[in-house]
Amino acid sequence: AFFTSPLAPSGTNPASRRVMAPSTPRHRGPPLSRERQLRPAVAVLLVVGLLLAWSWAPLRSSPELAPAASSTTPAIASDLALAGGPGARRAGRRRRKTAPQHPITIAESAALLASVDLFVFDCDGVIWRGDTLIEGIKETLEALRRLGKRLVFVTNNSTRSRKQYAEKFRKLGLEWVTEENIFASSFAAAAYLKAKGFDKKAYVIGEDGILGELEAAGIRHLGGPADAARKVDLSSGGNTSVQVDPDVGAVIVGFDRHFNYYKLQYATKCLREVPGCIFVATNRDAVTHLTADDEWAGGGSMVAAVSAASQREPVLVGKPAQFMTEFLASEYGVPPERMCMVGDRLDTDILFGQAGGMRTVLVLSGVTSEATLHSKSNLVFPDYYAPSLVSLRPQSPVAKL
Repeated sequence: AFFTSPLAPSGTNPASRRVMAPSTPRHRGPPLSRERQLRPAVAVLLVVGLLLAWSWAPLRSSPELAPAASSTTPAIASDLALAGGPGARRAGRRRRKTAPQHPITIAESAALLASVDLFVFDCDGVIWRGDTLIEGIKETLEALRRLGKRLVFVTNNSTRSRKQYAEKFRKLGLEWVTEENIFASSFAAAAYLKAKGFDKKAYVIGEDGILGELEAAGIRHLGGPADAARKVDLSSGGNTSVQVDPDVGAVIVGFDRHFNYYKLQYATKCLREVPGCIFVATNRDAVTHLTADDEWAGGGSMVAAVSAASQREPVLVGKPAQFMTEFLASEYGVPPERMCMVGDRLDTDILFGQAGGMRTVLVLSGVTSEATLHSKSNLVFPDYYAPSLVSLRPQSPVAKL
């Protein structure tokens, strides 16, 4: 007697699928119960289920494919979600599973340079600290230009407009850097609203950089430095109220050295009471470099205050969100796999580059230390790391995958 194997490929010769049945006597007793008849089928289903579970286990345990909240710290998990939001590119390169351990050879550094057409640099902690150019940066950038590399600067600092940043580059001896090479989060905020056809007023918690980019985009605005001295008088108790302009259609929050309670209340009321009011954040950086010797509370602290008070989450236009990646790819015609992001932050710069499919280089001249990179709690790993951008100068070693 023969039976046909259910596991044999379909479309084959039936004879080839026949398997000799065990040489046991045929059942001659009473008919088998339905439960006993179904046992073989149930067993097959259980085996298939176990095989499927086993085959998916490696994928679930992979840091690249696991949910962000289970693969990193809560703060970075939030940024991973932002980096992977609408408009994010699917990275074409496999991410590292561990941090680079040590610098490697000059030849390997040369291989990196050969694989990149466009370098994307953060500014604070990479090019300068405060108003001081980091040693060796000018010579390194000039060497990269001689190799024919295209260089752009993407910063989450919204205090300056592109025009103002170009002036800072000029004062630091980098006269060749123009507005067209600079993409600040102040510019990204204005570009985002303009792309949406925004025709109302924007209330700004921030500085002149945001106002300048809004004016360049033809967007009306209020707030900003003009509200630096405004105070909320609570002495009259229940008779105190902040009245908002009904034509406000967006609230933009960036770094603001004159952040105060009035600004917080005005922004909160706009977001709570004005129908359809858009909440835009230039960045969520917890700290920033205002001086060469210290770290200061960053724009992310102002964003967090407004978010908590209004119970709203913002649209993030700065790193690690992908708004500027899409803009760069369109503007320069360079695919992300031929770009390299160089920054000093794991939670913004490196995530930004990884989400966009770029190569990534972490420099230790800013926020992130080597101890942080190699700590057990860190699960964001750049392709390369180096003491500073100077390590990327041709014929200089750099750490790599």
